[in-house]
Amino acid sequence: MSIWTPGGEHRPEPEPQPSDAPPSLEDLSPEDRAQLEQMQQQMAEVREQLLAAPASVVIANHAMGIYELAAIHLTAEQPKLAEATLAIDALGALVEQLQGRLGDAEPTLRDALTQLRAAFVEVKARTEGSGSGDQAK
Repeated sequence: MSIWTPGGEHRPEPEPQPSDAPPSLEDLSPEDRAQLEQMQQQMAEVREQLLAAPASVVIANHAMGIYELAAIHLTAEQPKLAEATLAIDALGALVEQLQGRLGDAEPTLRDALTQLRAAFVEVKARTEGSGSGDQAK
């Protein structure tokens, strides 16, 4: 393929394509190799910790992260209602669809969901009254 330019036809050189193959260990410096091995060891330790924890505890932890996400969007200077709605709906899906399976954290998660829904109604009414904030879809 060529491109016409005021100076005439020009055939661009193909750009080198990055290799899909990861670098081999032999390509790494001893320091990089040691760092890679340390990272692999840390990942293995995290994996073992996750395997040792009940799934209900890990899921509850992630659910609280979703709660925090919704709260951040609701309490922003300019609340982001559409973003808060998505996070609240995600938390609701977890709590409601996994009812009876979330262990000791379930009552806390249910209360958190109720609080978020109430806060959303309050923030939406306040932003609609002031004419600011995005609209939930």
